[in-house]
Amino acid sequence: MPNSDPGALDPKFMARALELARKGLYSTHPNPRVGCVIVLDGQIVGEGWHARAGEPHAEVHALRQAGARARGATAYVTLEPCSHHGRTPPCADALVDAGIARVVAAMQDPNPEVSGRGLQRLMQAGIAVQSGVLESEARALNAGFIKRMEHGLPFVRVKLAMSLDGRTAMASGESQWITGPAARAAVQRLRARASVVLTGADTVLTDAARLTVRPDELGLNAELTALAMTRPPLRVLVDGRLRVPLTAPFYQVGAALVATCAAAEARDRFLEQGHELLAMPGSNGHVDLRKLLTELAARGVNEVLVEAGPRLAGAFAQAGLVDEYQLFVAAKFLGSSARPLLDLPLARMAEATPLKIIEMRAVGDDWRIIAVPQGKTPESQR
Repeated sequence: MPNSDPGALDPKFMARALELARKGLYSTHPNPRVGCVIVLDGQIVGEGWHARAGEPHAEVHALRQAGARARGATAYVTLEPCSHHGRTPPCADALVDAGIARVVAAMQDPNPEVSGRGLQRLMQAGIAVQSGVLESEARALNAGFIKRMEHGLPFVRVKLAMSLDGRTAMASGESQWITGPAARAAVQRLRARASVVLTGADTVLTDAARLTVRPDELGLNAELTALAMTRPPLRVLVDGRLRVPLTAPFYQVGAALVATCAAAEARDRFLEQGHELLAMPGSNGHVDLRKLLTELAARGVNEVLVEAGPRLAGAFAQAGLVDEYQLFVAAKFLGSSARPLLDLPLARMAEATPLKIIEMRAVGDDWRIIAVPQGKTPESQR
C-alpha cells in the first residue's frame, strides 16, 4: 500500500541514490558523481549511476532499467538533472519524455550552465519538484566539483604520514615505510579519487617517488578497480627550478605536468618525453601555488591530493589553500632529529591555524585523522 505522504520515504530512497553515486568516486572526473533511483508505488523500479565523462548520466541508466514503469514514478537524483546539451543530451528532457511525475533532487547543480534551469524545465513540464533532501551528504560527495564551479579552485586535500612524535622522515630523508599496509591502501584510494596528485621536487628526489595508483593495493572490487584505472589522476610536479632530471623514476611511468618558474627553453625536452612543462609565475624559484590551482581548475580539475614534503605542504598551509588534512599516524617514534610534519615558521601561538577534527579511526595498526581548518566547510570526509 503506497504511503499517503509522498515525501515520507524521500530520505530512504535518496540515501540509496547517494550509495549508487559513490560508485563513481574514482572515475567520473571532471564530472560530478551522481546517482539516480526511480520509485513507483514505494518500490524501486530503476537505478543508475554516472561512471565516466562522455557516457550516459545516472538518470539515463535508471530510466532504461525502469522502462515503461517510469511513467508516473518518482525520480531521486543526487544532483539537479542537467538541462543543457554537453557530451550527452539533457537529462531533464529524458525525465520529461519518460513520463516521470515527481523529481526529488538532493541539491541544485553549482554549474552556472545548469543551476536551477534543470528544475525549472521539469516544473514547466508539470512535474512536481523538490530539492534539498540529504543535501549535506550530496555536497560532501562532490566537494571538489562544487568548489571549482563556485570559486574557480579545486578542493585541496593534503595527505601526511607521521610518527607519534610528529615526524615524517629520518634526518637522512628516509621515510619508507612509516605506516603499514592498510594505511598505504587508504592512500592509494585517495590517489585514485583525485583529479591530480601533486608533489614537489624534494619528495621526488629523496624518495624516488612515482605517485602512481597501484590497482593491487586499492582494496576495491574488480568493477571499481577497473574503472579507477581507466582514469588515473594527472601527476603534477612542482619544480620551480627544474631540479628533477628527466631520468628520474617519476618521469618513467607516464605523462606528467611540471609547474616551474624556470626558463621555457626546456619545454621541448619535456614534450619529447611526453610531459608538459607549465611556466608559472613565482618568486625566488617558488611557484605561485594559488595561480597553479587556478590553472588546474580551468583544466577541469576537481580534487587535488598533495603528497609532498614539509616545505611544499607547509607552503600550501601558509597560503590558506588547504581544505582538508588526512593524517596517517604510525605507532612509533622517529626521534628529535627526524624531519617535522610541516615547515611552518610560526613565532606566536596566535599564528597557529585552528583545526577541527572531523574523523579519527584505526586503519590497520595505524590511525587516520581527518581535519579541516576552522571556517572551512567539512564537506569531503565522506
